Amino acid sequence: MTLLEISSGDTAWVLASAALVLLMTPGLAMFYGGMVRANSTLNMIMMSFVTMGTVGVMWALYGYGMSFGDSVGGAGIIGNPIPLLGLQGAMGDATAGTLPAMAFVAFQAGFAIIAVALVSGAVADRMTFPAWILFTILWGTLVYFPAAHWVFAFDGFAAAKGGWIANKIGVIDFAGGTAIHINAGIAALMMAIVLKPRIGFGSKPMRPHNMTLVMLGAGILWFGWFGFNAGSALGANGLASHAWVTTLVATSAAMLAWLGTERIRDGHFTSLGAASGVVAGLVAITPACSSVTPVGAIIVGVVAGVLCALAVGLKFKFGYDDSLDVVGVHMVGGLTGTLLIGFLASGDAPGTHFTAADGTVTIVKGLFYGGDASQLGKQAIGAFSVLVYSAIVTLLIGFFLKAVMKIRVAPQAELDGIDLEEHAEVAYDLSSVRYTAYRVNQRLVIPASKPEEVNA
Repeated sequence: MTLLEISSGDTAWVLASAALVLLMTPGLAMFYGGMVRANSTLNMIMMSFVTMGTVGVMWALYGYGMSFGDSVGGAGIIGNPIPLLGLQGAMGDATAGTLPAMAFVAFQAGFAIIAVALVSGAVADRMTFPAWILFTILWGTLVYFPAAHWVFAFDGFAAAKGGWIANKIGVIDFAGGTAIHINAGIAALMMAIVLKPRIGFGSKPMRPHNMTLVMLGAGILWFGWFGFNAGSALGANGLASHAWVTTLVATSAAMLAWLGTERIRDGHFTSLGAASGVVAGLVAITPACSSVTPVGAIIVGVVAGVLCALAVGLKFKFGYDDSLDVVGVHMVGGLTGTLLIGFLASGDAPGTHFTAADGTVTIVKGLFYGGDASQLGKQAIGAFSVLVYSAIVTLLIGFFLKAVMKIRVAPQAELDGIDLEEHAEVAYDLSSVRYTAYRVNQRLVIPASKPEEVNA
């Protein structure tokens, strides 16, 4: 393919989508930052931001090659990073479909960054920052890059030979339900097990400290997710339009389903439930947005909203401290959306039509649309292969970090909040607020720890 075959419209759409996907990580930082306690806010935000640094550099040096280079030995296990070290092989006249290769590099970089950042929600309030930095490097290299090759590297696109899940199994995963959400969700569970629960988990309230920040983060995530899903069409076309619409309606339905579930269970509609329902719907529709109809997308959203709302409570039953519900939302939501394709894939959706090299067109249909159970089996193989691989390797990474360095902050720092301990900063500087002292039984009482100024 030459530069003459590059589509300016497709390139513009993919670059815009890349920017939207990258915006999702600061959105995740706001979402997670509002969900922790006030004195851990900066640490939580920094976990997402530093991931943009580590994964961004790794992606350029060798991550893109591991994910989208020619499969080593043609086995579909890992890409060969050597020809693409430092992105040398992706510059100049290199192309990926109708795109300059560097546009595809940019788009997929955002996926890699947010996949790693998602795991941070399970280790909130207690993991040391140096350990987190090293985790992002090891997990990105050993878990995400191989999984991305399995799921996203299609034969003949960016490389001649791609991953085994995409090409040999025939799993439908349009934008990353397996490689990103199931992958990050099970990794979150493993790290929560390695780190053990926070002090007071299950006995003391650990409520979000700033729901305004949470809702803002959820809104940014929803906005950016249109680039995530519709951008995965890699062109300004009908497939992108279809993915945009299904992403909207599934997310809307999931929010309503989560709110309805908590109303029945707890008697209230909460803003945290609305925000969590939005994310659950986005996660679930990610693999399915190209292969279900708008009505099918609503069903995906409703099922995900209910299941994820119920799943977030399992941590109290089983005793693992998934601080910000990464397991209940991303792992369960990812599994839900990936497996429901086996039931809801429709021949009317553009993402179910596949053209072979000889021009033969195959249309995939789910069980509810006249198909058989074969596609459901393929979806299960893809989902659980990534889940098992990620679980094993993440657990090994966690135990390795625990053996070579301090991975959990001191108990007092955890109780006081880890912003000062890890960053020597606080999210909310109240030092300029003037306090009023008052007298109780002739004794001066100051309603703050040790304010510098007091109006007696």
